[in-house]
Formats: sequence, structure tokens, C-alpha cells
Amino acid sequence: MKAIFLPSSQRISSLIMFYCLDIVPVLEFQKNKMQNQDCKYAIGFSYINGVGRVRLNLLESYFGNLESAWHASKEALVSAGLDNSLAENIVTSRPQIDLPKTLETLKRHDIQVFTHTDSDYPARLKQIHDYPPLIFVKGQLLGNDELCLGIVGTRQPTVYGKLVTEELAESLARSGMTIVSGLARGIDTVAHTAALKAGGRSIAVFGCGLDIIYPSENSCLARQIAENGALVSEHPPGIRPRPEFFPRRNRILSGLCRGILVTEAGENSGAVITANFALEQNREIFAVPGSILSAASVGTNRLIQEGAKLVCSAKDVLEELNIGLLSVPDNTTKAIPENQTESLILDKLGYEPIHIDQICRECGLGIALVSSTLAIMELRGQVRSAGGMNYVRTREKKEIYQLEMN
Repeated sequence: MKAIFLPSSQRISSLIMFYCLDIVPVLEFQKNKMQNQDCKYAIGFSYINGVGRVRLNLLESYFGNLESAWHASKEALVSAGLDNSLAENIVTSRPQIDLPKTLETLKRHDIQVFTHTDSDYPARLKQIHDYPPLIFVKGQLLGNDELCLGIVGTRQPTVYGKLVTEELAESLARSGMTIVSGLARGIDTVAHTAALKAGGRSIAVFGCGLDIIYPSENSCLARQIAENGALVSEHPPGIRPRPEFFPRRNRILSGLCRGILVTEAGENSGAVITANFALEQNREIFAVPGSILSAASVGTNRLIQEGAKLVCSAKDVLEELNIGLLSVPDNTTKAIPENQTESLILDKLGYEPIHIDQICRECGLGIALVSSTLAIMELRGQVRSAGGMNYVRTREKKEIYQLEMN
């Protein structure tokens, strides 16, 4: 079935005048492989737990169309091949599902619907064995989103985790990769933000309906992603996040991608679950090494032990994916210390955060001078704040790459 999208207000007005008794014709379809009513009821069935792609196909095959399946009795549903409990669940759930309201919500939030028979349904996602029968999309999926890389990690990253995630996501996005993550706190947020900062595209995969931003503090980020990529979910509007949804969400996240990069993750992190999904889906697994003393890096270090590709730069990822690259000259001028104070401070800084009080002690300088000097050096890109009055040295720029276009 082709993408469902909602027409302009002018067209809606004319359609309402002509079809005032039914909201379904308000939806426009291109090259449909199913009837409009079936599209409506496919969305309805997406609210019912246990009705996935296989059972949806079973119902359509048995009843001839999804409208008839939607209105079928419990006995008829059992005859179609559903077990008794699922048939009962469908019959009791139907009265609580307001399909016209759902279609209006899709329109209000500019959400498109793609089914697995749609030519615009992501081809890579369709390769996994349990791909969703339909996905809801806010924003735009493009052909070059075929070059997707998932970046995931802990919700409570260290300064190191934030720094490496930002550097890698920015470099990969600048090279032409679409960065995919889950909009969660921590590494996900850093990855999305860095990709957009680099002028790249990003895709966020939700574990709830797209009309519900979770976590709520990422509402602004979600809007930016929709404008420069897409928000994706298998859940229809109104479905709130639940713990069991997120592992299932992760299979879609990895399914969209050529590989998954775990930048920082503890032993039981959800990012490791995503990596396991990726492995089952025959995707490449990448991991950034961390300190053996850090609990936040137990998961990533173990992934490397088990065969994940060790990543120290964006080039490691791009070469492993066998993507043609062109080296691009970096025309930025390397910032060098302009006076003895800057040189002294820079010598004391490494890539682990140091508090400003410690910098003052080790340099033998006053807080006012160190603070003002750090502010100037941060503007030049020589140092960066790690939060809490802590600072780190900025890593030198690596060679810049872009995808080679044939």
C-alpha cells in the first residue's frame, strides 16, 4: 500500500463537502495496493497487541479485506486462525478505538503512514524477519537514508562518552551518513544533536506514538529532527511509552541501519540489546573502547571482546562499511596559544575533565585570569567545558571525508 498522507486544507474542504459522512476519503492514496477502507482498518489493528504483520495478512486473506475482519465476530476470528484470547481481545478493544479521531490526529501532527507493501517503506527495514506491518513517519525518509548508522549508548554518559559520541556523530553526519538513534536521554540525545549541528540528517525511532514526545525535554530536538530527517514509530497516535516497547523499538532502530555504533554502555544497557538485534539482523557492530575501570564502558568493552569493530574515528566505521570516500581538505586554521598563560593552561589539560580549581593550583594562577583565559580559548575551539566548571582539551581535527558519488 502506498503512503498515506493528508492533503492541503483547501482539498480537505472540498472533500468534506463531497464526503461529509466519512473521514476516510480525506486521505489521499497513490498507487494503492489495498482499498482505502483497508488502510483505515490496518491503522485500527495497530492499536491491538498481538496483531502483527503475519496475523494482519492472515485476516486479510481469510476475510478478503480488513474492514470485514475488523467487524468480524469472535467466532469468525477464531475460524480465521486466531487463538481464542486474541480474538476476544480484538472484539473487546474495537469499541475503544476511535478511528476517525485517529485519522484527524494524523492530519494534525503531519504524520504519514507507510505499510510494508508500500514501495516507499524502508527497504533495509523490510529485510528483518519481524519488520512492522506499518510505520508512522513524521518528517521525510529519503533515498540516501539507505546510508544509516545507529548510534546508541547509556542514558547516563560520562564526559568521555559525551565527547566521543559528539565527535563521531558529527564526523559521520558530515561525511553523509544519516544518524539514527532513539531520542532517549544521554548518548541518544548527544548523537542526534551532533548530527544536526554538522548539517546532517537524523532519524529518531520512538517507543510510543509520534504525538507523544518522550522524554518531554527533547520536544525541541524532536521538532528539529522532523525538519532535518524523520521521526519513526510502529505505534499509532495516543500510545504512551511502556518499558516493554523499547526493546521492540530497538529492532526497528537497528533494522533501518547498516550498522550500530555503541559509544558508551554499561553491562546491562539497552544499547547492548540493540547491538544484539543488529547482530541477529546481520548488521555491522561497532564499539568505542573505554576505561577498564569505568562501569560505563563494561558493555562496549565486552562487545569488542566478542568481535565488534573497535572504533577510534569515523574513518574506522566508513571503511568497515566499504563506503567509497573522498578526502576533503580541512581549511580551518589550527588555533595555537597566543600567550604564555594559554600555553601553561593547555599543557595542563588532557582529554579527561579537570576542575578549574585544579587548573589554578597546577598553573599557579588566579581564578579570574584562568576563567577569562579559558573563556577565550573555548571560543577559539582549543578547550571545551565538560560541565561543573570542568574543562578538557579539544582533540585535533581528523581528516575529513565525504561519500564518493559515482
